[in-house]
Amino acid sequence: MTTRRQMLAAATAAPALAGGRARAQAQAPIRLGVLGDFSGPYRHLSGPTNVACVRQAVQDSGLTERGIAVEVVQADHLQRADLGVSITREWFDRGGVDAVLEVNNSSIALALNGLVREKDKVHLNTGAATTELTGPSCSPNTIHWTYDTYMAARSSGVATIRAGGDSFFFITADMAFGHQMERDLSRFIEEGQGRVAGRVRYPFPGTSDFSAFLLQAQASRAKVVAFLNAGADLINCVKQANEFGLARRGQKLLGIISFINDIHSLGLPTAQGFLLTECFYWDMNDRTRAFTRRVLPRTPDNYPNQCQAGAYSAALHYLKAVEQMGAARAKASGREVVELMKRMPTDDDVFGPGSIRADGRKLHPAYLFEVKAPSESRGPWDYFKLVQTSSPEEAWRPLSEGGCPLVAAR
Repeated sequence: MTTRRQMLAAATAAPALAGGRARAQAQAPIRLGVLGDFSGPYRHLSGPTNVACVRQAVQDSGLTERGIAVEVVQADHLQRADLGVSITREWFDRGGVDAVLEVNNSSIALALNGLVREKDKVHLNTGAATTELTGPSCSPNTIHWTYDTYMAARSSGVATIRAGGDSFFFITADMAFGHQMERDLSRFIEEGQGRVAGRVRYPFPGTSDFSAFLLQAQASRAKVVAFLNAGADLINCVKQANEFGLARRGQKLLGIISFINDIHSLGLPTAQGFLLTECFYWDMNDRTRAFTRRVLPRTPDNYPNQCQAGAYSAALHYLKAVEQMGAARAKASGREVVELMKRMPTDDDVFGPGSIRADGRKLHPAYLFEVKAPSESRGPWDYFKLVQTSSPEEAWRPLSEGGCPLVAAR
């Protein structure tokens, strides 16, 4: 049975689609669909700012001025795989959507993979973290753009062990992303001669009281309490952990998947010293600052994180391929667009130069940041200081370890 909330989510895309159907017959516009969280626990990490970044990519591409119409539609998947697939099918069958971006839920991203391949469309995954997308579930129609559990676990976990945190307790969201993160982080802990002292999985979505899980973490006496979640859940965990005094008792709090928006919500007095990994920071260099200045008028209250910047990067590279192929040919075969995108070197203001591997993994550096103390911050959203840079060769899972059928077939 379809709930009222599901109907509202599906309807998010309808006005833009209905308004464009008549025009589509005349000019067959390229349509980009942003499928994300617009009302749930990851809203500040996903939805509205992702749309702003994709629209900025359309503007920066200059395709409109060159006679290629590009439209952006959006929908809320409500963290449900069945709804995400239903919306995307509608987009493909009746909405003229050519590429789906964001999909900040690993279960939904994996569920979409088969549909995108069946319909010969494009899946630019900029928000989900599972490495399955470049492993056994890799597809010739999918590119995994921004980050994944391997990169986040390696960068965050290895650095923590080197700092003396050799025992861990996991508090994990019970979803595909959380399970994958457990496997990846456990691997790096064991390789670093550390150990997992305990773990607990909590129901996702729907959990807001983490006290029972935090008491288990406290009782484990693990040196590090690692939160294998994101968004509002991570924020609640950190706040409640502070209430229970875990940090005061000597346990280190580690956010494996954390974003600048989380730090903004927590505030520097609470978050100072927190370690996190992102592939983008707005104040890294002149190019990242230039991008941020362009996009902020569209999203003045929420600076872009790595996934939102990734949506810009992926959309821009896709549109470069569309320009080279021509809109009609690009709409005819998503697989052909992805093949061209893999052959073209990437370069943009958020990630700089990069490339795309045969398994669909987009390669760029990753950065370990430490959250500044309030006295170190020079102004709004000046939150990070760089601790370590991982090169593309260091940051991402080796091609030989993924088990992607596309690689085996080469």
